[in-house]
Amino acid sequence: MATFTSRTVTTTRREWIVPTTHPHGAYLGDMEAALGAAIQDYRHYFNVSDSVTLPDDALRFTATDKAIVISFTVETPQP
Repeated sequence: MATFTSRTVTTTRREWIVPTTHPHGAYLGDMEAALGAAIQDYRHYFNVSDSVTLPDDALRFTATDKAIVISFTVETPQP
């Protein structure tokens, strides 16, 4: 007889979208502001102290035609 369990997990993707201007790309000030906000939010969600270096895979950067998107994913188990 097979033994198994199941669960439901809600996934939330947090995103910071920095617009780009063709052909120049995104501006440094906009990228720094978005990255700072994303890092602060990541630390809050995962309870990471400011004195701890974030893991290399903490944030994702995705380029689209009109923006650079900084993101991370949070998974929340459901009852």
